[in-house]
Amino acid sequence: MKVINIKTLHKTQRQVSFTGGVSLRAIIKDDGLGFSVNKTIIPKGGPYHWHYTNHLEACYCIRGEGVLHNLDTGERHLVQPDVIYALDNHDDHTFEALEDVVLISIFNPPLRGNETHDENGNYK
Repeated sequence: MKVINIKTLHKTQRQVSFTGGVSLRAIIKDDGLGFSVNKTIIPKGGPYHWHYTNHLEACYCIRGEGVLHNLDTGERHLVQPDVIYALDNHDDHTFEALEDVVLISIFNPPLRGNETHDENGNYK
C-alpha cells in the first residue's frame, strides 16, 4: 500500500517544472504500478505545445479553465472542472490556460519522474 500526501512533494525531486507549468509526480515508474500519477499545475498562459509520442495520457481537470487544441484534427475542447481528456492516439496538441488550471494526469507507460518537455513538446 502507498499513501502519498501531495503537499509533501513540493520542493522535492518529485516536483518538476516543465514548459508551461509544474508537475508533482506522486506515483512514478519506480513505484511499480505500471502507470504514473501527477498533479499538474498550469498557470494562466499559453498556448503550450505538447506531443507525447512515447506516452499515453489522461487528464482530469479539478480547477480552472483551458482550451485543448488537437493539432491533427483541428478540434478544440473547453477543459474545466470535471472534464477528463485522454490523449489516446499520441495526439499532437496545444493547451492554453485561460486561468490557472490544475489537472490530475495519468501516464502510461509511467514517467520515471524527472522528464521535461523537449523541443518538440515530447517526454523522452
